[in-house]
Amino acid sequence: MKKIVKICDNNDRIRLDVFVAEMGEITRSRAAKLIEDGCVCVNGKAAAKNVKLQLGDEVVLNLPDPVSYDIIPEEIALDIVYEDDDLLVVNKPKGMVVHPAAGNFDGTLVNALMHHCGESLSGINGVMRPGIVHRIDKNTSGLLMVAKNDIAHNGLAAQIKEHSFTREYEAVVYGNLKNDSGTIDAPIGRHPVKRKQMAVTDKGSKHAITHYTVLQRYGNFTHVRLRLETGRTHQIRVHMAYIGHPVAGDDVYGPKKVITSLSGQCLHAKKVGFVHPVTNEYLEFETDLPDYFVKFLKGL
Repeated sequence: MKKIVKICDNNDRIRLDVFVAEMGEITRSRAAKLIEDGCVCVNGKAAAKNVKLQLGDEVVLNLPDPVSYDIIPEEIALDIVYEDDDLLVVNKPKGMVVHPAAGNFDGTLVNALMHHCGESLSGINGVMRPGIVHRIDKNTSGLLMVAKNDIAHNGLAAQIKEHSFTREYEAVVYGNLKNDSGTIDAPIGRHPVKRKQMAVTDKGSKHAITHYTVLQRYGNFTHVRLRLETGRTHQIRVHMAYIGHPVAGDDVYGPKKVITSLSGQCLHAKKVGFVHPVTNEYLEFETDLPDYFVKFLKGL
């Protein structure tokens, strides 16, 4: 797969390996290996991994085709909120990985979808992510859209790109928010040092906006509703940590002290709304808070 990007102001003077990691959504070590193997060109020529990019430079990344794995359909119970010939809306439980990857080749949502849908899943995202239009983290529960064909996938993906569909979450965050509602408008990109994490940064970042509303205050914790205007990796977790109120139980962006009753962040994708890519009807779905979330609230 080939990607071509021209350097703009945000990425001026950034190292090539750092930029390629962002560009390909890969680790910095893999980016360095791709550069070493000649898979990256700057202005039509090979370049060293530590070269500093300049405004107007053209970077071409040739990502090798992914290794094909046989994904085994598994009979795993699915909480299907909606289904028709073109798409599904699934309520993913906390702890389930969305698609197979290194260390998680079974027990994923995709394994379950392969069993439920057979070959009726879109192929746009490749063999490892059939039907997957967007993702939520392993330890985030809630609603996901799944495409059964490429027409549905393209239609849903276009709405995601245009930020025109509805995504609402609920979370419990640390601390007592000062305001009853607010907007976090801060760009998100790869962490400059911890490359597996995201951060609010001006370097190699993308525009990110999260709106929050306080639902209930519990002194040391606050129950909030969050609406995404954009959809960046770990957006809610990064933004809430950025304003000093990380999501409860988040052991990556929050305090290292583990809340044992949560086993990960207290974050639930509660509502999705979108225009059906075939019928053009607006659909909206909402799910109840899961047991782990309700139990944690009662404990507060």
